[in-house]
Amino acid sequence: MQKETTTQETLLFEAILALRDREECRAFFQDLCTVAELKAMAQRLEVAQLLDQGLIYNDILRRTGASSATISRVNRALQYGADGYKTVLPRLEP
Repeated sequence: MQKETTTQETLLFEAILALRDREECRAFFQDLCTVAELKAMAQRLEVAQLLDQGLIYNDILRRTGASSATISRVNRALQYGADGYKTVLPRLEP
């Protein structure tokens, strides 16, 4: 079941979709997020990629430094989430 999107969230999503290139995206997210938030999001995406490739928790922990809680959270999102990771991961493949 998908939760309702707030007006503020809609504005955020529209702002992201309005970005034209990687540099605009980098600048926007640097203004929007703390360094720790950016690192956490980047780490979650890396964890999702590795889980999607079939790696096990211990290997992912060693490669990324992510906690087992983070790996578990990302795995739950891959299995039962809104399919956001499943949408973007194939688009990142070379």
